[in-house]
Amino acid sequence: MSRFALYVLSIMAGVALAGCSTLMNNEIHVSPEKANPNASKVKYPASIRIAGYVDGRNVGNPRKIGMSEERVLGLSVPEIILDQDVTDVVTSSLRRRLDDAGIQVLEKDDANAMFELSGVVKELRYDVKTRDHISIKLESTLKEISTGKVVWSGEVEQKDERFAGVSGNSKGDIADYLKQQVGIVTSKTTEAIDSVLVATRPDLFNLTPGAKLIPGVKVFVTPPESAAPAQAVAVPVPVPAGDSRQASSANGGLVLTTIPARAKVYVDGVYFGMSPLSVELEPGVHAVVAKLKGYKPASEKVSIRKAEKTELELTLER
Repeated sequence: MSRFALYVLSIMAGVALAGCSTLMNNEIHVSPEKANPNASKVKYPASIRIAGYVDGRNVGNPRKIGMSEERVLGLSVPEIILDQDVTDVVTSSLRRRLDDAGIQVLEKDDANAMFELSGVVKELRYDVKTRDHISIKLESTLKEISTGKVVWSGEVEQKDERFAGVSGNSKGDIADYLKQQVGIVTSKTTEAIDSVLVATRPDLFNLTPGAKLIPGVKVFVTPPESAAPAQAVAVPVPVPAGDSRQASSANGGLVLTTIPARAKVYVDGVYFGMSPLSVELEPGVHAVVAKLKGYKPASEKVSIRKAEKTELELTLER
């Protein structure tokens, strides 16, 4: 090969490498979510394997999520492209949220799993204009592996927008905002799954609240009413190991849920555990407070009546 031909090849290789380098430099990296320090350290017997989510967006490139009409620091192209498939971002977030809820998350081919979670990313779009616009729609299906029965199926849709500020966006800003919004979707999905598992398989948990509606979740499949706990149930009071006391019928029950879940619950200043929580209380008015790192405490007074179950839901705001 002539020296001139080698020279031409070296130039072409350099251009190709530069092109690859430019492409990689323009990709958005969404880092995995960190473990929640307030998450339950207890792992329940309930186990789920994530079979995988498919990309149902029909956009061609499984990593492309949108376009930018404004300047974004670190991007030299208008396309907003991730350094991984959108299904990987969603699955990673779901694994973290399920783990934080105390549910064992196994590998997708693990035969020991009790339930299998799968679904479709129907929409995940992020456009940068005068304001950042994001839209996510995630459909999920939970199946009991031993019977093949669909335990729960639902869809979560999240739309939001924000003003990036006078200085505009950077790649890091986009990654952080996207991770936050995906986290909202996977949190609601996890909360719905956690609720239905607690309602249908109380033997896998030390709690017995019934399935509840999660704001933002459109439910497609849920267990029949006969599978859920009856309205009037005996609510066990948490007692220390070795304590022979039994729940008294003279008391009442409180079933507490929080949004988001796994908040620390205090009743009349005494710590009772993490939400969702089911406890027995003496009749009368009690002060209930829920606390979660990163959120403002939520509190409410609740009236407990003898031999009756009272349900309460607290929403914690950032």
